[in-house]
Amino acid sequence: MTDSHAGAAMPQPVQLNDLGWNDALARTFALVAAPDDVAARVTAVHKNRVVLAGAFGERSAASDRHRQELPVEQRPATGDWVALHVDPQDGSAHLRAVLPRQSVFLRRAVGAKRVAQVVAANVDRVFIVTSLPHDFNLRRLERYVAAAWESGAMPTIVLTKSDLVDDSADWIARARTSAPGVDVLAISTLTGDGIADVEALMSPGMTVALLGSSGVGKSTLINHLAGRNTMRTADVRDDGRGRHTTTHRELIRLASGVLVIDTPGMRELQLWAGHAGLDQAFEDIATLSEQCRFRDCTHVDEPDCAVRGAIETGTLLPDRLTSWRKLQREARRATRDAVETAEQQAKLRTLMRAVRKHTRDKYRGQ
Repeated sequence: MTDSHAGAAMPQPVQLNDLGWNDALARTFALVAAPDDVAARVTAVHKNRVVLAGAFGERSAASDRHRQELPVEQRPATGDWVALHVDPQDGSAHLRAVLPRQSVFLRRAVGAKRVAQVVAANVDRVFIVTSLPHDFNLRRLERYVAAAWESGAMPTIVLTKSDLVDDSADWIARARTSAPGVDVLAISTLTGDGIADVEALMSPGMTVALLGSSGVGKSTLINHLAGRNTMRTADVRDDGRGRHTTTHRELIRLASGVLVIDTPGMRELQLWAGHAGLDQAFEDIATLSEQCRFRDCTHVDEPDCAVRGAIETGTLLPDRLTSWRKLQREARRATRDAVETAEQQAKLRTLMRAVRKHTRDKYRGQ
């Protein structure tokens, strides 16, 4: 596989099972694919082309113009499985269909447009990576955990650069307060501490995605797991912070058989959806809410509120309730935006179909 990162080669040819293929995907493929289609997995998406891996090795396919009319979350993304037609005459590859995703990590795209952006698709486990001590932020962790649960993947918090702090156990305990039920690991690629714990959570054929801010050590961790310089990295700055190196999302296969999606650092993560994810990320508040007198308790001034009672006794931190309220408001806005965007895109697709029909009819009449 040709790529800008030395050593990131995908074996050629590669068996579909080695890319994460399973029986559920095979059944779906049979429903959406044409008889002469082949299955492939998207390893990278560039502006005008999609890079694919499969039993044929690696191919690039042009991004079809009509796919630009689809909602962003329905366009091919890194990690997607697709039905691919390879022209027997010239060998060109054409995307026929994107298979329904088994999981998808979405965020609201950065900027003014109210559209979704797919960060990674068909991921089994999300490693939420943050470095110690400078990048550590409980509120940000809550946001990532909620989005990870919403995606359908299993979240794990990985605290990197543990060699820069005196007591990593204290940082682990703090992280756990913002992520009930989520595994939290502290690692150091410098000393090797904790790396075995990360490896124990992965198995051949599993797809994991590394998400987090720039410079937290995502690419360095991948290199450590791979045992070679698979991903390009940069020197740490004088203040201990890392430098941004990854510029696009890319799926690579490690020698262990684990598939890894490295992602560029995110300056911000706004929820695109998140009600189900919030219930899991804030399971402590959800559980307490069941003990409130009123089912629709807002935890503001209602009597016999179990959530406010937990804050008064010190078993729930006030900042956590504040964060929950903020993310709830954001999720509601995101839901409204998603509905409005879907309606606008449906109108656009109708219009474009009418334009194409008019053009065809016009030239047929000449």
